[in-house]
Amino acid sequence: MEKITKPMSGYFMILFVLGLLVFAVALFIKQLMIIVGILSVIVALISIAGFFIVEPNKAMVLLLFGDYKGSVKANGFYWVNPFMTKKKISLRVRNFENKPVKVNDKIGNPVLIGTIVVWQVEDTFKATFDVDDYENFVHLQSDAAIRKMAGLYPYDNFEDEEAEITLRSGVEDVNHSLEQEISERLHHAGIKVIEARISHLAYSSEIASAMLQRQQATAIVAARQKIVEGAVGMVEMALEDLKIKDIIEFDDDKKAVMVSNLMVVLCSDKSASPVLNVGTLNQ
Repeated sequence: MEKITKPMSGYFMILFVLGLLVFAVALFIKQLMIIVGILSVIVALISIAGFFIVEPNKAMVLLLFGDYKGSVKANGFYWVNPFMTKKKISLRVRNFENKPVKVNDKIGNPVLIGTIVVWQVEDTFKATFDVDDYENFVHLQSDAAIRKMAGLYPYDNFEDEEAEITLRSGVEDVNHSLEQEISERLHHAGIKVIEARISHLAYSSEIASAMLQRQQATAIVAARQKIVEGAVGMVEMALEDLKIKDIIEFDDDKKAVMVSNLMVVLCSDKSASPVLNVGTLNQ
């Protein structure tokens, strides 16, 4: 478990080291207690190894002969036992973009998904000792989370787009699910996930053309359905207006012909080319 510590100020110790060196030089000049002077120089040189600096958004993990002594997160100039091992860890917010990987969605379609993950080290003890390489761990576990998340949702829902969350339409829900999945995996390494989102989403190349045709066909059918519904309403209003205004009387046969002609004109995807009747209405 992470233990925050604050070592001795380095400014005080640097004065002590300089004092030892001055004392040793004085002994050498006067040729007094040469051995004491040599020992003073040795102590001063060894003490220099205990100095270190902690920069903003950086931390230092301290170990003494394999025993964890704490982590320093406060900025400053410090001194510790020179025999301590010091390991620097960045606490800055970092991000990486996963290149699109081929995965299978819920119904087995191969899709390409790329993601962006924003993260930072939160627990220096876990990041240092619970995993071998926490940066590599972030990349591998993010990739595994993407594959698991993709299997929970279909890429698209052609039957009823509001019936089920899909990778394409449920962006907020999918991103939240991805962030939660990655956070659970990286918690063991003391990593905090700030944001995770999909940056690239597409069908895999082997089915992209077929799925595009399917999407186009679905869009055409939906559009035609709207056109037919609108045309039926317009024909109904036209017949009703003719009847109310008593402009012309229609029997069933003539009414059927008029409805047919109007539906052709209204539903056609091309401009109508009318044939003018220059005879009587019955011809």
